Amino acid sequence: MIPMLVVLAVVAVLVATLVSAYNRLVRARNAVDNAWAQIDVQLRRRYDLIPNLVETVKGYAAHERATLEAVVTARSQAIGARGPEERAAAENMLSGALKSLFAVAEAYPDLKASAGFAELQEELAATENRIAYSRQYYNDAVLTYNNAIQTVPANLVAGMTGFTAREYFQAPGEERGPVQVGF
Repeated sequence: MIPMLVVLAVVAVLVATLVSAYNRLVRARNAVDNAWAQIDVQLRRRYDLIPNLVETVKGYAAHERATLEAVVTARSQAIGARGPEERAAAENMLSGALKSLFAVAEAYPDLKASAGFAELQEELAATENRIAYSRQYYNDAVLTYNNAIQTVPANLVAGMTGFTAREYFQAPGEERGPVQVGF
């Protein structure tokens, strides 16, 4: 009778450990999905601001067609991007196009003085800060999740139940190098 109780206790502890590990993995995976959704919310907000910004610039600098088209094209590619790596590359292209747009704005004093343009520029800057925070939060959630699926005993549960590692949201290649400052 005692050996049977010992075996049952060991099995109960083993099952409780596996269930606990599975539940922890599910919570970590859901945290990653939530963090990705938060990035998506902020990027959508950014995408919604861009047409207004383009229209404002177009009103003052209509002959800057190439710059305006580059922004619109980059926005379309960013909207269609999937996954962290592809999305990061598209977002970097969009950021570059927006920098060109703001450089064009510098050449038009009336545009720079426009209250609507200043408001849109400020809103976009605030959104960029939110995006940066969301990316950091996402990468932290991915780190926690990837650590969870790679450590014992959760790695056994992860392997049996199909949990796989997630990608970080990183700047591609040359964007990750040190900033070069010249005088």
